Amino acid sequence: MPSFGNGRRVAIVAGVRTPFTRAGTLFKRLSAIELGKLCVAELLERANLSGNEVEALIFGTVVPNVLAPNIAREVSLMPVLPKSVQAYSVSRACASSNQAITDAADQITLGHNNVIIAGGAESLSNIPILHSRGFADALVAASRAKSLTGRISALARIRPRDLVPITPAIAEATTGETMGDSAEKMAKLNSIRREDQDHFALRSHRLAAAGTADGRIPAEIVPVAVPPSYDTVIQVDNGVREDTSYEKLAALKPVFDRRYGSVTAGNSSPLTDGGACVLMMSEDRARSMGYAPLGYIRSYAYSAIDPGEQLLMGPVLAAPVALERAGLKLDDMGLVEMHEAFAAQVLSNLKGFESLEWARRAGFERPVGEVDRARLNVMGGSIALGHPFGATGARITTTLLNEMARRDTQYGLMTVCAAGGLGFAMVLERDV
Repeated sequence: MPSFGNGRRVAIVAGVRTPFTRAGTLFKRLSAIELGKLCVAELLERANLSGNEVEALIFGTVVPNVLAPNIAREVSLMPVLPKSVQAYSVSRACASSNQAITDAADQITLGHNNVIIAGGAESLSNIPILHSRGFADALVAASRAKSLTGRISALARIRPRDLVPITPAIAEATTGETMGDSAEKMAKLNSIRREDQDHFALRSHRLAAAGTADGRIPAEIVPVAVPPSYDTVIQVDNGVREDTSYEKLAALKPVFDRRYGSVTAGNSSPLTDGGACVLMMSEDRARSMGYAPLGYIRSYAYSAIDPGEQLLMGPVLAAPVALERAGLKLDDMGLVEMHEAFAAQVLSNLKGFESLEWARRAGFERPVGEVDRARLNVMGGSIALGHPFGATGARITTTLLNEMARRDTQYGLMTVCAAGGLGFAMVLERDV
């Protein structure tokens, strides 16, 4: 029987997520912590599991709340879980919930825990706005002053320019390059045509719309009452455009290279709010409690590349390692789920899978191979569904396992690219 690590198979028993909503819309009044709690409460309900059985909770987020930076602990303090649950947060950019899941797998494999909730959440509607250094220094000086005169004197140092906030940007600290800039670079270096990007984006929306209409996607989602009135309940993602067309996508202007570019808002994933989590157990514990696992973690791998090169090509280096560790090949994979940060990134990754040059960079003499498009992101992906940074990995894990069950597929491969030049790949398996 296939095993992960030292022989203890790690089972994924259930998974759930909130609807994914575009930042600044329906969930703008919900924090990442609240989104995480909604997921965890629903996960326990669907699994019919007492919170007392949960030993640890691991959560990922990319933009933490500066007042409560350990999102995992805040989520774990909800009433349905005992206060003794161990909880910690992780961050690996867009692969943060993947990191949470693999951390949980490691702990289960080592025998340290048997029941763990892992996932992540993100509220890009509520990112912290930073003050300038001059303004911050003045406030600190005022707080330390011993008298009213001292406080007034400290605050008097503030100049109009100090009041201008620092606007957050999704950019590399080392290079200053935004994610969109990186996607443009990859499109040019890999000869990814604008037409192909728009057709891929259209495919994402059409497949996501079909998966929503037939109930497969809503089945993974907890209905959420929208604050502040709570009189509207949603159970679908609000970024899916079932009425879009190639002509509409082709009419959009490039965003990052306005003159020569091909990356648009239409062929990119939107900024999104949402949460997702999975319930993980050792195989023995799952079986003893009467659960039929959705599947098992067969293998995983992480990778890194120079952020100044092709920022989002990390999965091309991680996938062959994960497949080798699983003792399997791409042809063995019944389904492939690839995070869609940008259509240009996905198409570049797919080309990289077929490249001997990239294979050799990963230490192999044969490319991963060509991905059968009929097996790729069969219910759409992040371009249509949205991309809450800390939650996407858990969303993809649940979707892949559920679709593997519907198609009676034994193996599935998932990949995630991440800021910092990071990449992730994981092989999942089912008993068939």
